[in-house]
Amino acid sequence: MAKEKIRLGGMALPNGVLVHGPHAWACAIRHEDGRIEVASARKRFQASRVQNPLLRGPARLAEALALLPQVKAKLPAAKLPLENPRALASMLGAAAFIRGLRESGVRPLARELLAAVATVAPAVLAVRGGELAAYHGAEHISIGSYEHGKRATREHERCGGHLVGPLIATSAAGNLLAGLAPDRLRRQAQAAAQLGAIAAATELFGWMTRNPSHPLAQALAKPGHELQHRFSTAEPSAEQLEVAEAALAACLELEHASAQ
Repeated sequence: MAKEKIRLGGMALPNGVLVHGPHAWACAIRHEDGRIEVASARKRFQASRVQNPLLRGPARLAEALALLPQVKAKLPAAKLPLENPRALASMLGAAAFIRGLRESGVRPLARELLAAVATVAPAVLAVRGGELAAYHGAEHISIGSYEHGKRATREHERCGGHLVGPLIATSAAGNLLAGLAPDRLRRQAQAAAQLGAIAAATELFGWMTRNPSHPLAQALAKPGHELQHRFSTAEPSAEQLEVAEAALAACLELEHASAQ
């Protein structure tokens, strides 16, 4: 009987790859001298334990963010995507654009759609081009090859980029509803709308992965496919793929130890 595959996720770094499963994570980086360094540990917070549909999406986001300090503590040479000055500048620019948009006379629906696109734009710019895009491709190939038992492509059906379509739709809808709240409750309504948008987008993304042939799923996945194909992934070198495979092997080792 074939052993059940462990469901894995990942994150590309400018100098390596982070792979994580339900209980553990591992990160591998390549130093400038060519040496590969690997670190791994069990997760402190596990989103898989959260079953409430309203909290599952935010919990997964919190789990991913909670991994970054752990990675940096055990692997100080790891370069995180948000350490890139271009990524920080794009975040500040997006925030300023959204603030100006809120004060403009643009129609509500168009305004919220533009604001939703601007919200995800910094993440797109952070992975565009350079080694980060190639390591993103290496992450997808290593995880996809493990899951499917054959050499995968650099595009993966569960890439976080596929959240772009659902998140734009749910954020726009949530902010439109929040805009109907009284002025004194507007900020609280907007915060609740963003939390609800993340929860709804994550649940919608899960439905998309279970129903890939549904026309709505294909339409919502289209932005993510284009994002991966044109911007966020590149064909990795053999050396970059070796780094991703090292992270994958270390993560699986800890996951299998947790199962025993």
